[in-house]
Amino acid sequence: MPTSKTPTLHMIKLIVGCTSPEMLQDWVAVERHKGVAYVRTRTMPKRADEIVKGGGSIYRVINGLIMCRQPIIGFDSYTREDGHPGTLILVSDDVIPTQPRPMRPFQGWRYFKPEDAPPDLDPTAPGAIDDGISALPASLRNQLSELGLL
Repeated sequence: MPTSKTPTLHMIKLIVGCTSPEMLQDWVAVERHKGVAYVRTRTMPKRADEIVKGGGSIYRVINGLIMCRQPIIGFDSYTREDGHPGTLILVSDDVIPTQPRPMRPFQGWRYFKPEDAPPDLDPTAPGAIDDGISALPASLRNQLSELGLL
């Protein structure tokens, strides 16, 4: 939980091969490290402690749109298949839909400031907006966002 002394810092990362937050939810059930869902990356963020202590999330870009986020619960090191070190971003099982927002492709991950993050579609989340959007299928939300209607 964020504190007034620790500003929230997030991360953002593209997902390849995933077409919807629902598909990501299925992946979360399978991709586990010591019983916890994770996202693989090469480098350990220098601000990892700030992300965890501040209650940061990893925002996920699916097909050119920021579509959802997962709360980050920690980081761990591992050895990649090529023998080099890597980092696991340990995440909550919760895949929280966000208001879709276009995002250009980039490699790796980036830090993501709270003021740049789209609002959650979960109507129970603090500051979230919904208006029934979260009930729409992800493919329809994608199309509406691409048309500039969301």
